[in-house]
Amino acid sequence: MTLSDQELFALDGQGLEPILIQISSRLLARCEMLATAESCTGGLIAAACTALAGSSLWFERGFVTYSNAAKAELLGVPAPLIDAHGAVSEPVARAMAEGAVARSHAQASLAVTGVAGPGGGSADKPVGTVWFGWHAAGRTHSEVRHFAGGRAQVRAATVQHALARLLALLG
Repeated sequence: MTLSDQELFALDGQGLEPILIQISSRLLARCEMLATAESCTGGLIAAACTALAGSSLWFERGFVTYSNAAKAELLGVPAPLIDAHGAVSEPVARAMAEGAVARSHAQASLAVTGVAGPGGGSADKPVGTVWFGWHAAGRTHSEVRHFAGGRAQVRAATVQHALARLLALLG
């Protein structure tokens, strides 16, 4: 399934375009670029960013690291970290955000790793669990959210939250 630019901008029902315009303005004012590191969203955040005209001025690259091997190979997430905490965890989300900056020409990043469903959840990490990592202004931030709904709703909520929080962190 391919989403149109309009569908990407409307993932949350409110529209992502206003958030993306503000993110782009803040990054451009700082002469900074953004990199994304995505697992459960499979590139939806990068697609939303690049749906905005002129995004090449502030969007540097996106990593889709769906497998644990991809997280290790592309982002430098240590395999023992994944083994110890699981791919859906705070340490991995933070390492993904830091790895996206370290392995790109970007100064800011956002990372997501979660369980979008419908399967794959567990008692301690049920479907809808998403860990976020952001690197902005030289600091790494993280948090967990639990989203309700099916796979599409979890992924859409993840995109919305990742971008909204990035905007807040960029001040």
